[in-house]
Amino acid sequence: MEHHQVPIYLAAMAAGGLLGWALPAAGPGLEHAINPVLGALLYVTFLQVPAAELVRSLRDTRFLSATLVVNFVAVPAVVAAMFVFLPSEQAVRIGVLLVLLCPCVDYVIVFSGLAGGSSRRLLAATPLLLVTQMLLLPGFLYLFLGSELADIVEIGPFAEAFLVLIVIPLALACATQAWSARAPAGRVVSAAANTTMVPLMAATLLVVVASQVPKLGGNLASVAAVIPVYIAFLVVMAFAGWAVARLFRLDIPAGRAVVFTGATRNSLVVLPLALALPDRLSLAAAVIVAQTLVEVLGMVAYVRLVPRLIPACSP
Repeated sequence: MEHHQVPIYLAAMAAGGLLGWALPAAGPGLEHAINPVLGALLYVTFLQVPAAELVRSLRDTRFLSATLVVNFVAVPAVVAAMFVFLPSEQAVRIGVLLVLLCPCVDYVIVFSGLAGGSSRRLLAATPLLLVTQMLLLPGFLYLFLGSELADIVEIGPFAEAFLVLIVIPLALACATQAWSARAPAGRVVSAAANTTMVPLMAATLLVVVASQVPKLGGNLASVAAVIPVYIAFLVVMAFAGWAVARLFRLDIPAGRAVVFTGATRNSLVVLPLALALPDRLSLAAAVIVAQTLVEVLGMVAYVRLVPRLIPACSP
């Protein structure tokens, strides 16, 4: 499975689309499964970051600074430039903002590694990226939406997502690592958990897509209208990431990793936030899932093109 992750993920999304189309009544039930399967996925992701490696990564200030700049300076600037081209429908705008303003922390590691990027550095930066985006997202939303934000977003879902998807999985991963360092049984559990990464990612993609396909209904045109925006974002961020990598004089693997982290978005983690919005804004979730579909296909192209953008002979 490790060697065939990309086709597995594409197949999972296709299966999710077929399931959502064939059994639309299953959509609400599948929505309730998103948080548990996503929490399990993030637990396994955190488990792959040794505590010592996490501490060491915090000393890699050049890479971390580049990662923060590309995600929380360059990306908001690009989104601001594209915001005027978005449809006026409020649910669509909120969905686009939620997904584009948050960097990915899961399959970006896979795709970056396939392109020769430093997966180890990205993996170690995952907790920092998660915490930073959750802290900054309310402020970014306020900048884009202004006074509308108070009528749309409640703090409860943000706090719940932070607890369920970050604090608990990270604490469990640290506890498992401590257990595995002291007992053979802990090492067995840790090794077994690490083998579930690909199946959990596939399950997450399947559940997410299947739960949201029934919501498209008569809203297909509204969702389709943002696809060109998502494609343009991928194109622009390839060069923005390249510029940031050069600005910080990163080595080739680190530079490629920065390009990937700037382009890939955290659709899976922000989806629970969209699902907690009022019913009149339910389309936001489908808008976020559409970004996932575009992005995974875009990442297949990135794997081939980023090594050309930052070739091995780069100075």
